Amino acid sequence: MGIRVLQILAAVFIMVGASAFAQERMVPRSEEELSFSFAPIVKKTSPAVVNIYTKRTVRKNVSPFMGDPLFEQFFGRQMRGLSKEQVESSLGSGVIVEADGLIVTNAHVVKGAEEIMVVLNDRREFEAKISLLDEKSDLAILRVDAGDELLPHAPLKPSEQLEVGDIVIAIGNPFGVGQTVTSGIVSALARSTLNINDFDFFIQTDAAINPGNSGGPLVATDGGVVGINSAIYSRSGGSLGIGFAIPSEMVASVIAAEKSGSHAAVARTWLGINGQPVTADIADSLGLNRPMGVLVNEVHPASPLKKAGMEIGDVVVKINDRQIGDAAEMKFRLATLPLGQDVKIDVLRKGEPKSFTVKTASPPENPARDETLIQGNNILSGAKVANINPAVAVELNISTEVSGVVVTEVTEGRGLSRVLQRGDIISAINGKEIKSVKDIEPALKAAANARQFVLVLERNGQKTQIVIR
Repeated sequence: MGIRVLQILAAVFIMVGASAFAQERMVPRSEEELSFSFAPIVKKTSPAVVNIYTKRTVRKNVSPFMGDPLFEQFFGRQMRGLSKEQVESSLGSGVIVEADGLIVTNAHVVKGAEEIMVVLNDRREFEAKISLLDEKSDLAILRVDAGDELLPHAPLKPSEQLEVGDIVIAIGNPFGVGQTVTSGIVSALARSTLNINDFDFFIQTDAAINPGNSGGPLVATDGGVVGINSAIYSRSGGSLGIGFAIPSEMVASVIAAEKSGSHAAVARTWLGINGQPVTADIADSLGLNRPMGVLVNEVHPASPLKKAGMEIGDVVVKINDRQIGDAAEMKFRLATLPLGQDVKIDVLRKGEPKSFTVKTASPPENPARDETLIQGNNILSGAKVANINPAVAVELNISTEVSGVVVTEVTEGRGLSRVLQRGDIISAINGKEIKSVKDIEPALKAAANARQFVLVLERNGQKTQIVIR
């Protein structure tokens, strides 16, 4: 009898479960549900999306031995003449965000372009000019002159309103086939450690993004632009469902800089602190219940936060009441803050909450950068060097805690141009310590008759010794 009762109950549970499952997978009950479509969003946004065509002149090597150090050692001058100029064309996408012709795209789409043509969805063409190129964020502002005509545009929308799982649409010109729309979801927010740009903070989506989509908008379901498509993760060159977009907050900060009259570089907020992620071990040592925030490991003497009382060892957990997950997010949040405004920083010190409110400011030029071109018959000839100060450190994405001078420019084909890179820090020449630009000339003179030249460089936190005999 008991077994019979159990069988009946089991049958009831199965029927109830099947019924619930059937309810979850109901067929459309109306024409509206049956005709669900992204078409209204696309109609609203696509007129503002432009195809970008650029032309630039590049010098191509015509000798297979170009770049070979042995051949260039003996035939350097002759081989440098074995090249020719070619006109190179490329394509990308962009989006008009204001009716007066302000267009946002990626910096890498238009960098070095001598001619830029934008084509609207209705086939109208305009010549565009670069108004601001910000390589640090990989964003560029273009301007077109449409006269008194108002162009279709798509407004920016805060990406912070997005949640993982939200539907988004990518619009662009992949492979030059023409305007294309793809859809997907937000796969992740605040994605970092990608080394795509200096701020390394992205929206990840599985909406198909391919070459040519760069600079096009990532659009929310209300038609607002939440990001600018910038890069994909791919082993073949095609979409693998892992695409990355620059958040609209960074876009807004670059637009604000352009409108303020900046056409060379974006002046960004500097608070003079650096930090590292809080790991499980660090969290345990600090008495935190979980890894959270950023452990401050550097506070510059001129930092407004130092004057307000921040200390090395504090853990930054919020900026303007927004949670901070890691160092990349902290850097991103600070970079999008307007200059001259109050910012609230919440920290934990030995487990106790503290709060600091300071005004955002530009990085100071102290000491003076004293940027100098090294000339003469020496191994560093053609390189530009500068003293390290907060402004230089922000521009080159280096720490102010290092000792030496930093390379700001390298002239191709001279001296150690094959070895030196922008951002390298020279700390010693033939055993002589380099603390400022003034130390370079006497050190080079002393090394002029030496049997070997020894240069100590620091790059990405790693010291390297270069010996030339």
